[in-house]
Amino acid sequence: MKKLKLESVDIVQKNIEIIGSLFPNVITEARDDKGNIKKGINFELLKQELSGDVIVGEESYEFNWVGKRAALVEANKPIRKTLRPCIEESKDWETTGNLYIEGDNLDVLKLLQESYLNGIKMIYIDPPYNTGKDFIYNDDFKIDKNHYNERIAVCDNEGRRLFSNTKTNGRFHSDWCSMIYPRLRLARNMLKEDGVLFISISDQEIDNLKKICNEVFGEGNFLADIIWNSTKSMTNTAIISVSHTHNLVYFKSLDYFVKHRERFRFPENGEGFDNPDNDPRGMWKADPFQVGGWRPNQQYEIVNPNTGVVYKPNANCSWKNDYQKFQELLKEQRIIFGKTGEGGPQRKRYIWEAETRGKVAKTIWDDIETTTNGTQLIKKLFAGLNVFDNPKPVELIKRFLQLATDPDEDSIILDFFSGSATTAHAVMELNSEDKGNRKFIMVQVQEPCAQNSDAFKAGYKNICEIGKERIRRVGEKLLADKSDKQEVNRQDVGFRVLKVDSTNMNDVYYAASDYHQSMLSELESNIKKDRTDLDLLYGLILDWGLPLSFSHKSETIEGVTVHIIDKGSLAACFENRISETVLRELAKRNFQRVVFRDSCFAGSAAKINVEAIFKLLAPNTTIKVI
Repeated sequence: MKKLKLESVDIVQKNIEIIGSLFPNVITEARDDKGNIKKGINFELLKQELSGDVIVGEESYEFNWVGKRAALVEANKPIRKTLRPCIEESKDWETTGNLYIEGDNLDVLKLLQESYLNGIKMIYIDPPYNTGKDFIYNDDFKIDKNHYNERIAVCDNEGRRLFSNTKTNGRFHSDWCSMIYPRLRLARNMLKEDGVLFISISDQEIDNLKKICNEVFGEGNFLADIIWNSTKSMTNTAIISVSHTHNLVYFKSLDYFVKHRERFRFPENGEGFDNPDNDPRGMWKADPFQVGGWRPNQQYEIVNPNTGVVYKPNANCSWKNDYQKFQELLKEQRIIFGKTGEGGPQRKRYIWEAETRGKVAKTIWDDIETTTNGTQLIKKLFAGLNVFDNPKPVELIKRFLQLATDPDEDSIILDFFSGSATTAHAVMELNSEDKGNRKFIMVQVQEPCAQNSDAFKAGYKNICEIGKERIRRVGEKLLADKSDKQEVNRQDVGFRVLKVDSTNMNDVYYAASDYHQSMLSELESNIKKDRTDLDLLYGLILDWGLPLSFSHKSETIEGVTVHIIDKGSLAACFENRISETVLRELAKRNFQRVVFRDSCFAGSAAKINVEAIFKLLAPNTTIKVI
């Protein structure tokens, strides 16, 4: 029983907790004047969090590498980019809630910050393993070999090297850490309070990755390292044949799951349940009645009524319930004494109880598919072609989904190293099995396929083309396998394709002070000439922080096109001239937000007129121009 403190709140510690919730990585430990450990703030790191430039200063005990501060600056740096819709490569554009985004995932994560802040239920990533080779993610903070040597002083004053820098040393780990660090920082912002992160990783970077995740998510939010037996084959030339893959699991808030443990469980599949005595309450399983730990009110004798044998808890153990509850269970015939009636006490647990609580996961997974199965599946999907090397098996991702998501909720799953889109495959397949409504966001850089590969020869120029085609084929197969027409209509097997590109606006839109006289002729429009209405629309959706999966419908009013998002969250018209009739019609519909081209108004008087119309007919509508 906890004692009341009977003192006022420690304001300093309260402030530290608030700062820690925003920036977990700045929390450190220090000793007070009595030598007790207490939480503190690493002010150097906090200053760096609030600065757009690299701050030079003393660094304390922490996980560090050359380029870390630059990586932190990169994570916080804004970008002038947008996502351009590509309807021709999409499937079921108007109705789907799934997204496939092409581009560097660092850019994408920055662009999605407002739209999906605290909105993602589960993130799964399988980042590139560090093999000492160059990355395709050419971030600004990546350092070259000479600069790295200078920073860690591996040469003396005359330029002589002081030690050998092998591929397993320094710079290669630094590059990898600098690549993953800003991406994880941005990803954390997007997780819901009950959000879960899964990361598959090999031995090469497991130690560094866990340290980075501890900093970004907080060490207290680490749940487990699930060891997956990822290969059954033996490497006979190795000193020891590696057959496992690590899968780190982090919560956005462990406190949430401590209070709601049932929210991170496998569905009960009925294994081990039976009804040998025809119990009218249904199938059951015999659980041990003894538990670990000594509790004084759970120490008593139990007599087997069939044999007369007296049972007591073992040393440092207790019965599962106190004596009064035991008597109730005995009366309800929920206490049994083994299969023959001659053993120790056990308690019946019914399947309907188990289904409510779910099944607890273990940290060793050796009963699911291997990487070989993943390869075989994608070859089967692509008519025998080996279009992608070593994809994760669908069953692995489905297990993560079963733990972290509920079929009755509209969960969003993000994979920003999506590769061949195994995660999208798993989401659609599990939805088909349990009638769930999960949605996915796949992000993949346009990594070229090698010209001598089966994929390239089959016409797939980059990995994105493979991923999109896989989603199409999986969707078609799932629908073909369904006999229930209602289920066919219900399942979402579509996806919207969006691609990272430069901003829709001319540079002058952002930096008016930078233009000169010779540019004036080019400034008739602040919008780039190659941009369509859809480009502008989805740029606005990002800017306003709306989900990119919102329903989109186009409507013609008095000859002009109006784009309507989410049945009224946003209405946009990009025509060069808009009549007062159209303006009044839009105002009458009371949209939450309305956007026009700035150039559609002849002058200030026209803008004032628009504001007057909406103030009269739709006073709560927000009006903006671009």
